[in-house]
Amino acid sequence: MYFTFDDGPHPVATPFVLDTMKEYNAKGTFFCIGKNVVGYPDIYKRILSEGHAVGNHTFNHLNGWKTPDQEYIENISEARKYIDSSLFRPPYGRITRFQSRLLTASENQKQQTVFRIIMWDVLSGDFDNSSSVAKCVRNVTRNAREGSVIVFHDSEKALPRMKTALTESLKYFSEKGFRFEAIV
Repeated sequence: MYFTFDDGPHPVATPFVLDTMKEYNAKGTFFCIGKNVVGYPDIYKRILSEGHAVGNHTFNHLNGWKTPDQEYIENISEARKYIDSSLFRPPYGRITRFQSRLLTASENQKQQTVFRIIMWDVLSGDFDNSSSVAKCVRNVTRNAREGSVIVFHDSEKALPRMKTALTESLKYFSEKGFRFEAIV
């Protein structure tokens, strides 16, 4: 299974995630916002030093459907200055076909890095203030299976639900013999 975390690094949520993942001998993939990497470089370095993978999540958490193409690509390029990864996840899962082609086309001469766009098949729902912790846990435990890419958020907004949902999900799948690996 692949546990992924969007929107960090965050000074409280990310250390909690890292400590919890360590308890379960789990590796994850952190899709980081560039401005947060700039703001919390030591936490970003900790993610890497503990063997987790990172990916680009734009510099300012832009919605690809609501952002002009050039501005969107430039924002991703700005984030790439701080996030050394060919993995990309569009915030909100929103990206146009044209933006996707610009990011993944190897013949694109303007871009040094060809990205792999990583989506998901299980959304915990921890970002939703109207969702209960129990619902977030159910979203993961009922829908994830071998090879699933599961999304949590290491952010202030998600923290109250993510803490329990992450811990319970790791416990549940550990007891079933699953491994948790980073996306490479």
